Amino acid sequence: MEKKKLPVGIDDFEKVINNDYYYVDKSFLIKDIIRAGSEVTLFTRPRRFGKSLNMSMLKNFFSVDGNKTTFDNLGISKDTEFCDKYMGKYPVIFISLKGVNGLNIKSAIDRLKYIIGFEADKFSFLKNSNKLSEDEKRDYEKLTERTVTADSIYAMSDAVLEMSLKTLSSLLKKHFGTNIIILIDEYDVPLDKANVHGYYDEMVGLVRNMFSAALKTNENLEFAVLTGCLRISKESIFTGLNNFKLNSITSNTFDEAFGFTENDIKTMLDYYELSHHADEIKEWYDGYKIGKSDIYCPWDVINYCSDLYTGNKIFPVDYWSNSSSNDIVREFVSIATGETISEIEKLVAGETIKKRVREDLTYRDIDDDIDNLWSVLFSTGYLTGTVEDDGRTYDLYIPNLEVHDLFVDQISRWFKNKVRMDTSSARDFYDAMFTGNPEDMEYILCDILGSSISIRDTYIKKGLKENFYHGFMLGLLQPYPEVYSNREGGDGYSDVMIVNKELREAAILEFKYSDSDELSSMEKACTDALNQIENKKYDKNPRFRVMKQVRKYGISFNKKIACVRMQSKE
Repeated sequence: MEKKKLPVGIDDFEKVINNDYYYVDKSFLIKDIIRAGSEVTLFTRPRRFGKSLNMSMLKNFFSVDGNKTTFDNLGISKDTEFCDKYMGKYPVIFISLKGVNGLNIKSAIDRLKYIIGFEADKFSFLKNSNKLSEDEKRDYEKLTERTVTADSIYAMSDAVLEMSLKTLSSLLKKHFGTNIIILIDEYDVPLDKANVHGYYDEMVGLVRNMFSAALKTNENLEFAVLTGCLRISKESIFTGLNNFKLNSITSNTFDEAFGFTENDIKTMLDYYELSHHADEIKEWYDGYKIGKSDIYCPWDVINYCSDLYTGNKIFPVDYWSNSSSNDIVREFVSIATGETISEIEKLVAGETIKKRVREDLTYRDIDDDIDNLWSVLFSTGYLTGTVEDDGRTYDLYIPNLEVHDLFVDQISRWFKNKVRMDTSSARDFYDAMFTGNPEDMEYILCDILGSSISIRDTYIKKGLKENFYHGFMLGLLQPYPEVYSNREGGDGYSDVMIVNKELREAAILEFKYSDSDELSSMEKACTDALNQIENKKYDKNPRFRVMKQVRKYGISFNKKIACVRMQSKE
């Protein structure tokens, strides 16, 4: 029997159902929202946790033009009384602010006008509605009128834009005779982009006015749902919004509505006959604490199961962090000093750290204090944790191997940048290498490592630790020409090969990670590296025939310690 397709990257609910994609039923969210009775609900979850798909589901269920058959085989359909009362009963305004980006406020506003205008265009029947007055029809035309320029953007004024959601809801209420529902996906993206590009205050003012009109003083509103990654402080854009209910990653309600539960995973793996991959999927893509529930990232699981089922992949890889920018981790690692370096090391080692978490930040607050960055890492899924009795202090940790690899990657990049800037150490190391001075080489490496973030854990495989230090060494040697990584020689590939044309000399470096920082263990690892150079005949590279000397170094690492031993061949 042919299996259903896996919906990789598809967040249109109707498309998922009607095109026979595999769907994890989250229709219980519909009833839970109605039962909660909040006029405005904000869901904050990490990216790629199914927010957009759930919003599309809500739109399809409540909308007067939704396709009712899409819910026939879902759990919500069993409650016929509920469906009869709510399904297809409301006009729904559904916008995503994900695309509101721009290098300046004007370009961002133009994109916002396009999003609002495009949504308003879907209700073109309002132009001829016998329920609307001529003035109201002109109000609608202001929302959908386009410029005559080549780009043909929507021509609404900034004042019309600020009132656009309320105006459209008022017109729809007048036409249908029933209150409307507003769904706003990725509500915080415009503020994030504005903060990056330097027009934050202007965007805050615009969004505040739009949301206040549409969500605070809108008598046409039945209810509204917003989603995003961060909870922006109420004082920033939700001023005076007393009908507002936050549901964040720390909330116990709705904790299974976004992301996959253990049972969701088991059912999916059984269906695709992939149950033998359950342990690795848990290790790589599970670990997120949402309220009281243990949650998997759906983006990762769907991608990996698709790759496994189609034969594209046979081992877990990083899907989540590659799907978007990781500037927050990059910035965090780059500014870490002192105690923060030690805390990052603990996290990478699989340990926990205690931190007070703020969920009500503004984007402007984020860079003011490194403690705010801990809160952002927690809110956006790079860290997870359990709350202590005071309700504000959390034991934070890295959720899984996928995010752990992201931290290691960013630390590796930071390492390389750090040693590249340290040109004096690079020069001294290079000179010591070509004068046959392993003692000075060892001192320089330990000095650099001592002031840097180390990978000191048993949380990752030994080979990955060696890769980390391999990258560190390449960063140190980056200023010099003819430095080759994994270059073929003899019966294998040496870690690093350096050619000094001026001296007509070469050096071969082989790296090992020692399981202990005891000198005997470090020296044994160096000996193993030197033996590998000899046994694999790395010096049998054709380029070495004209070299006066080839120096061979075995270098071992453990945490922030290096050991260097040399075997030279005249």
